[in-house]
Amino acid sequence: MRKKATVKISKFIMIIVAFLFLAAIAKLSYIVLSDKVDGIDLQQMASSITTVKKTLYANRGNIFDVNGEKLATTVNSYNVIAYLAESRTTDADNPRHVVDKEKTASALAPLLNMSEERILELLNKDLYQTQLGPGGNDITEVLKNAIEELALPGIGFESSSKKRYYRNSSFAAYIIGYAKKNDNNELVGELGIEGYFNDVLAGTNGYTQYLKYTSSNYKIPNTPEDTVEAIDGADIYLTIDFDIQKLAEKAVSTFQNDYNTEWAIFTVMDAKTGAIVASATSPSFDPNDTNTITSYMNPLVSYQFEPGSVMKIFSFASAIEEGLYDGDEIYKSGSIQVDSETIVNDAEKGGWGEITFDTGFANSSNVAATILAFRMLDKADKKLPDYYSDLGFGKKTGIELANEAVGDTKIVYKSELSNASFGQGISVTPIQMLQALSSMTNDGNVIKPYIVDKIVDSEGNVTYEGSREVVGNVYSSSTVSKMHELMHKVVSEGTGKPYGNADVSVIGKTGTAQIASPNGGYLGGEYDTIRSFAGIFPEDDPEYIVYVAARHFVGTSTKFANVNTTAINEIAKYANLTKDTNTNDLSKVYTLNNYISKETNSVITSLENTPIEKIIIGNGKYIINQYPLKNSFVLEDGKLFLVTNSSEITMVDLTGWSLNEVKTYCNLTGLKLEYSGYGYVVSQSISKDTLIDKENMVLTVELK
Repeated sequence: MRKKATVKISKFIMIIVAFLFLAAIAKLSYIVLSDKVDGIDLQQMASSITTVKKTLYANRGNIFDVNGEKLATTVNSYNVIAYLAESRTTDADNPRHVVDKEKTASALAPLLNMSEERILELLNKDLYQTQLGPGGNDITEVLKNAIEELALPGIGFESSSKKRYYRNSSFAAYIIGYAKKNDNNELVGELGIEGYFNDVLAGTNGYTQYLKYTSSNYKIPNTPEDTVEAIDGADIYLTIDFDIQKLAEKAVSTFQNDYNTEWAIFTVMDAKTGAIVASATSPSFDPNDTNTITSYMNPLVSYQFEPGSVMKIFSFASAIEEGLYDGDEIYKSGSIQVDSETIVNDAEKGGWGEITFDTGFANSSNVAATILAFRMLDKADKKLPDYYSDLGFGKKTGIELANEAVGDTKIVYKSELSNASFGQGISVTPIQMLQALSSMTNDGNVIKPYIVDKIVDSEGNVTYEGSREVVGNVYSSSTVSKMHELMHKVVSEGTGKPYGNADVSVIGKTGTAQIASPNGGYLGGEYDTIRSFAGIFPEDDPEYIVYVAARHFVGTSTKFANVNTTAINEIAKYANLTKDTNTNDLSKVYTLNNYISKETNSVITSLENTPIEKIIIGNGKYIINQYPLKNSFVLEDGKLFLVTNSSEITMVDLTGWSLNEVKTYCNLTGLKLEYSGYGYVVSQSISKDTLIDKENMVLTVELK
């Protein structure tokens, strides 16, 4: 049997271990009881250590049109700095301070919208450097590039912050919305897509957390760090088509400038899918300058008004669907007794005598609409208010825009039913009207409108796609076919005859609604109406639905139609839908290049073969600004404004210009503007070739 091994520990080793243990205890006691160790105040050191948590800000996503045209983005902003100390220059051939103060002030004054005297005052300060404010504060990348092109010694830039930039100014402003900084210096969306999808666009901020001494800005070495990376916001692609939107914007601008319209909306929807391809409103605003906002209501979804005779599309269609309509049936037009106190009249005083119901629709007869509504009340299981509800009136469509109104289609009395049959006494929104009109292009199916094509996250993944969505079926194919026949009759021989001049086959219905008075009843002025048009084109295979409405349009129904027909022609031309696609009689569209920083003479030469009117502002050697910007387009009768690096600007002849064109010119030159009338310029207070003094001059124009 083997003996167990015995391990003996040396007494010497045991003494050493015991000594080290006692030394450690002594050292620990010394540290605990002493104020300082090795000359270091441990308590002070501990109190000087702090935990730092820094926010890692996410980048806000961009907004694009359906084809990838950037509509909203986040850009850096800058402050302009002037370095004044000669000591900054070490090489006389490469000066790094302001050498020629007068030249510098003269060159910067028009760009910074400051007087030369004020800039010189700043440049003459006895400082190492100075900020050229207020004009040089928080400037855009575009303006920074323009200043850099001047190659002025001693002029530099420091990054200010990030800001939201809308490169096309008021383009689709109520659809896009705007974002601005809150008290925490974060961009927050308000209005439109910016507001509705703020969380999606904003992304998620991250953070990094670490230890540091309060006397230092740096992390303590070999200490843990906790970092959560920011997730950038997603990009949103709208269903808006940039080119069609520009044509719609042109139409509402004409309503406002030429016909003194209080407000107008021109919206185009894909007839098959419900995608909103354009929606322009007037007045609008520039989201780069929120001071230009006069109303926070988006007319497309928030305006609710009496629609007028456009509603006859649905009151007639509903009677047809119930089998209570015979287009060849004769009735007496002119007026009808509704109840003991109410008589409904046709717009044509005395009516048209005895006519068919088909002719009554073409002539927009209120009497015909009333007869059909009462006929449904007496004989149909499904009444007119039920059809209105099924079409989506009186409820939200659910489009991706905030503050959508529901309208009011409540009907109690027979007189209210009569009024509702021709669009009075009820209120609807433009987006509801477009949704209801989709039933006329989808075999009676109602299609939900949408305005977001897709959402793409920061990793490039498509997280959402908009698509066609059927809300319900309201009418049969045979009813829709009959309505197409009736709407064709409106354009070919009825109230919409001016629309028959379009270069694409259009069908539709006109509307003229009285405006309710705040004191009861209706306003009685000649132009106290809301004119509207609901159109579908091309007739044989509809691609687009257009709905236009204008309040207080100072002009005839023919002039109203002419504005709309021009826009429809241009849209049809763009979409290759014209009756003869080989004709070239419509205005050509020219896509603009970037002319900023180019030599003025070379730009003029490059544009010689285009019929675009070039407005050269100043006589400088280089172009420092342009309007419209790169990738925008102008029609052959449009104007391209080119601003040069010249402090001397002479007045141009404004005769025949629209108010919008004059406003653009004044914005670019810094001139203050006063105007009277509407239409086109017939006189101006500053004569052609006069040297402009924007500090002391006010431009006054008269329009007719």
